[in-house]
Amino acid sequence: MLMGEAKEGDLLQGTLDMLILKTLARGAKHGYAIAEWICASSDDILRVEEGALYPALHRLELKGLLEAEWGVSENNRRARFYRLTRAGRKALATDTKRWSRLSIAIARVMGSA
Repeated sequence: MLMGEAKEGDLLQGTLDMLILKTLARGAKHGYAIAEWICASSDDILRVEEGALYPALHRLELKGLLEAEWGVSENNRRARFYRLTRAGRKALATDTKRWSRLSIAIARVMGSA
């Protein structure tokens, strides 16, 4: 996708996993709550569609970065709750450092004449 075609709220490629890990660093959540937290904490700019969220959760679980168990949500519905594993916390720390370096570099380029 060309940058000009991106819509506000679209995630940069590769950032969804990091955002999920960051969300779960605050505690276990079910899928809908993860999407809602990302949206709310970004002042409603970032939106995570179900079609992207659940495959990402499954992928992170297969990598051993998340664990999941069934529970009951706030509205009394059966839901899968995800939480970080030790490997997930380590991956989040690595991703955070990488993102920080990348965002600083992009800001430098965008700020240059």
